[in-house]
Amino acid sequence: MKNNKVVIYIGIFIVGLLLGWFIFGGSSNKALDHKHDAISETNQLWTCSMHPQIMQPEPGDCPICGMDLIPAESSADGLLADQFKLTENAMALANIQTTTVGKGNVEGNTIKLSGKIAENEEANAVQVSYFAGRIESLNVSFTGEEVSKGQLLATIYSPELYAAQQELITAASSKELQPALYKAVRNKLKLWKLSDKQINQIEETQKVKENFPVYATVSGTVTEKLVEQGDYIKQGQPLLKIANLNTVWGNFDVYENQIDRFKKGQEVMITTNAYPNKEFKGTVDFIDPVLNTKTRTVTLRVVLKNKDDVFKPGMFVTANIEGSTSKNDEVLTIPGSAVMWTGERSVVYLKTNPDQPIFEMREIKLSNQIGNEYEVLEGLFVGNEIVTNGTFTVDAAAQLQGKKSMMNKDGGKVMTGHEGHLGIDNNESNKVNDHTNMNVRLEVSTKFQGQLKDVFNEYINLKDALVKEDSKSTSANATSLLNKLNKVDMKMLSDNKAHNHWMSLEGEIKSFATSISETSDIKSQRDHFKHLSSHLINAVQLFGVNEKVYVEFCPMADNNNGGYWLSKEEKVINPYYGEAMLTCGEVKQIIEQ
Repeated sequence: MKNNKVVIYIGIFIVGLLLGWFIFGGSSNKALDHKHDAISETNQLWTCSMHPQIMQPEPGDCPICGMDLIPAESSADGLLADQFKLTENAMALANIQTTTVGKGNVEGNTIKLSGKIAENEEANAVQVSYFAGRIESLNVSFTGEEVSKGQLLATIYSPELYAAQQELITAASSKELQPALYKAVRNKLKLWKLSDKQINQIEETQKVKENFPVYATVSGTVTEKLVEQGDYIKQGQPLLKIANLNTVWGNFDVYENQIDRFKKGQEVMITTNAYPNKEFKGTVDFIDPVLNTKTRTVTLRVVLKNKDDVFKPGMFVTANIEGSTSKNDEVLTIPGSAVMWTGERSVVYLKTNPDQPIFEMREIKLSNQIGNEYEVLEGLFVGNEIVTNGTFTVDAAAQLQGKKSMMNKDGGKVMTGHEGHLGIDNNESNKVNDHTNMNVRLEVSTKFQGQLKDVFNEYINLKDALVKEDSKSTSANATSLLNKLNKVDMKMLSDNKAHNHWMSLEGEIKSFATSISETSDIKSQRDHFKHLSSHLINAVQLFGVNEKVYVEFCPMADNNNGGYWLSKEEKVINPYYGEAMLTCGEVKQIIEQ
């Protein structure tokens, strides 16, 4: 009987354990799962499908467009799709420095506006012919010629004027009998701008003049010849455009958020690279009431005295406005060293994690320069941490890792098209580019660096030819660069990663160097040179040339889109404008040996 009771007690105990496990054990697992989910949700970031720069720790609405935020995708190592990581060693070697974005007060600073000199339209004149005929002689030989008021410009044969002179002689003989007719004939000649002296001379001599002179009605510089000798012209047809350059206009672009800092009559100091040690005083004469919807700017016009013929129409100038303030005097500003320009884009590199060297490219929209800083209109917020030194190093790392970069706004792995030839399948190629903890400089032999240096030296010759605006030498130097490029031995790149990147860069360098060699148009050569420079900068950054190299930048190149180039010296000598703006630019990066 006792044995039966023991068996029953044991059975009840076992059943109790099972029930307890189902009830409490399951809830414990659920609690752990819930806790795990809570941790995952805590680490989840939310972004906007239309504005990927928005990153928030919880769901909600986009602060820009109001759309619902969606979960941001992250990679297996915890990085978001556009993020990449550098080692602390790489950070130290490249001297990468960051700055936290904040709002600054612009009072007391100098706002710099870029602009061009233009003719003062109020002082311009168009010399016209007041009667129809044929130009027998033209006394103006070329544009740029100086003329004075009353100077003989041309002589014209006019059948109508010839007949009108005969009418005057006839009417003069019977002016006492027909005074009204006589007066009408004289007035007709006056409408054709004949003076009383000329009319009286015809009447007194009783001789008809075949050719009549055209005199300058104003003094100035001939800016355009609209006719040639022997042309038939109509009454009122323009002959010449004459500009009085004693005063000129400086036209500058002002962003809409800066309009309230300027007013008519405000004093402005003007500088130009043509006279680097001089400043010229001007006053704001006009602020365009119509906004350019494409650039979001208005034109600010400054009137400049030009009696010594210092300013030439088309010349680039800079306006410096001291102590101007805005109604909203706090503006978002970043150092100029943080900004990289390419085409129509301005980009910076954001350090997304304050505790780790994780970066992400960010496109921004800038306003004009304030001292050594730029106003930010879009793309950054107060508290963002951005790279302010070593930006090219960070950009090279982004390209190596297939992330968004200055030259590749969509990101993606670098594929050379030679993977099959190299015996590398797609998975292996991705492994080559997926190193997230790397130094930017790739290890290659000094012999390979020497061959790349030969290419670099030919590039410097090409650059110098552009400075001199010698299109023939530029084309020849591009051909020499191609010859040196063909002698670079890729077999010396035993590392697959280095080989793949060189193959990609070599193709781009060859393409733009060929384009330069095949044209004699200096503007086209400079357009191709901009792209050639971008790819050669990457090559020198990745492989090195055993020489200190300066990366320099001009913000006004390519119609204010900006352009980079490489130099062996720190002194800025601009290849994009030649003597017109020889010293425009600044050193953006120093690539060490």
